[in-house]
Amino acid sequence: MTAKGRGWVPAQFAALALVWGASFLFIRVALDGLSPVQVVFGRLTCGALVLGAVMVGTRRRWPRGVEVWGHLTVIAVLLCVAPFLLFAWAGQHIDSGLSSIYNATTPLTTLLVSLAVLPDERLTRTRAWGVVIAALGVVVVASPWSLLAQDEGSGWVSLTAQVACLGATTCYGLAFVYSRRFLRGYPYDATTIAASQIGVAALLTAVLMPFAGTTSVELTVPVVASVVVLGAVGTGIAYIWNTRIIQAWGATLASTVTYLTPLVGVTLGVLVLGESLHWNEPVGAALVIVGILTSQGRLRHMTLRAPRLRRVVFYGRRSDTADGPSPKHQGQ
Repeated sequence: MTAKGRGWVPAQFAALALVWGASFLFIRVALDGLSPVQVVFGRLTCGALVLGAVMVGTRRRWPRGVEVWGHLTVIAVLLCVAPFLLFAWAGQHIDSGLSSIYNATTPLTTLLVSLAVLPDERLTRTRAWGVVIAALGVVVVASPWSLLAQDEGSGWVSLTAQVACLGATTCYGLAFVYSRRFLRGYPYDATTIAASQIGVAALLTAVLMPFAGTTSVELTVPVVASVVVLGAVGTGIAYIWNTRIIQAWGATLASTVTYLTPLVGVTLGVLVLGESLHWNEPVGAALVIVGILTSQGRLRHMTLRAPRLRRVVFYGRRSDTADGPSPKHQGQ
């Protein structure tokens, strides 16, 4: 990447956090005129067209072989069709800001799936504490105690919708682990893989349309604009931004966008849709993020090490003294 291109990376990072954080608002608006299946079909179709145009414009070759397309189909279901449908269905019953908070649990579900499936992944003490803290955060966000204050029907529908959001992030975790396991050896770049899997996902959703997408349609400017932004920008252009950010900053720093999307989603939900913000949602979201950071070992590098006693020699005499971080660790 050129120096000029790197200069645009911070702006692309901010745009990515804004677009992905606002995606749940767009889902909620699109549901005013479309069914969940119709929203997902429109989103995937727009995304496939944008990434297909990128493939043609850059003269990339599409993958070849039955085996690789079989893997891409599995990933398309786990990474696109299933989670998009679950989030869209949940968007009918819970606030968009709450959906964005649950989306932030993706690193946690990915870790849990990795521990269950990949033999080289181990549950260390640090990871275990991270999982416990994040799980506590999920419980706080879900606030099961609030069911007592709601009607039996509406309370259970809300809880089911929140479980659907967790099911969607679990699908993401399965997709990431499956991709890591089965697509490592193929000579295709990230753009080719994304364009292929989103194209397959659009085709699979088109198959569902005659069975679950034939409900009445009310196309308004906000509804159409939301679907276009969700697909063309959120699923197409945003992916290109994400690839460039990873190239410039690395995967670790690029992944921090996950922690900004709930902030954007909740803020837009309150300001644009007039959604209510309850105390348990930001508190639970904070616990989830702290748990994820703990499980990834990042908090360990952020905390200062406690002073310790060491024996030093002064002109032949030994003395106990307290010292702080050694020069090697200063600034970390």
